Amino acid sequence: MHAYLFPGQGSQFPGMGKKLYDESPIAKVYFNKANKVLGFPLTDIMFNGSVKDLKQTIYAQPAIFLHSYILTQNLGTRFKPDMVAGHSLGEITALTNAGSLDFVSALQLISRRALAMQKVCADENTGMAVIIGLYDVIVKNICQQIDGIVVPANYNAPNQVVISGDKKALKKACERLKPAASRILQLPVSGAFHSPFMQPAVDEFKIAIEETTFNTPICPIYQNVTARPTLNIETIKKNLIAQLTHPVLWRHTMLRMAEDGATQFTEIGPGNFLRGLVKQIHTKAIADGIF
Repeated sequence: MHAYLFPGQGSQFPGMGKKLYDESPIAKVYFNKANKVLGFPLTDIMFNGSVKDLKQTIYAQPAIFLHSYILTQNLGTRFKPDMVAGHSLGEITALTNAGSLDFVSALQLISRRALAMQKVCADENTGMAVIIGLYDVIVKNICQQIDGIVVPANYNAPNQVVISGDKKALKKACERLKPAASRILQLPVSGAFHSPFMQPAVDEFKIAIEETTFNTPICPIYQNVTARPTLNIETIKKNLIAQLTHPVLWRHTMLRMAEDGATQFTEIGPGNFLRGLVKQIHTKAIADGIF
């Protein structure tokens, strides 16, 4: 069975989508449509913006979605998913490509999600860091011992956990974890995603979810907060809202997909992060990408 995966924030890069725009007539249509829907020239930011520009949530999220969506559209009838999943923001991309959301509704929903999250980022001195080389239980235990708010945000792979919190607590946690970790990296994001700091964004995003029309997807979506498949629209909406403050159970999701029969995993979108995680989790699985 074939699982398609869609990346989230952090996979953006300057110049993203420019080659698609230049070479694909389909891409031009969607890029121009996105500019109109959003009310600002997202293409200028994607093609000519700096790393700092694209780090901003209000630009990064629609840019990543647009890049991934166009790549999927270019596949045409070759896109035949048995199951889909997306990492954080990528979950909305997955739902769109599986027919649960139309392009305009998805872009508007992502814009409202990004704006709600950006407001929180502007109000808080927060960030995220990836811890490589330690089991998640060790990382979680250290986070619980730190004064201030710092929590596991992404359970990415057996030895890769992202932590999220206020910068003072984040720094303390990294200092405690550094001697035993293989590597610690600060992530190019503007806030503490998937942590209690995102709670102020929940009410605003909940309104956006309720005002958006969802359809039953053409295949099961494996959601971040449960690592379980669903086709139920109400469950999908509930989990999308909960995702803002809940850790991404990515490792658990990949394990569940394999248990349910997935043998090939294809990442669609900028970067190669997700296929790398698949290879860490399932050494015998086929993991490729379209980017």
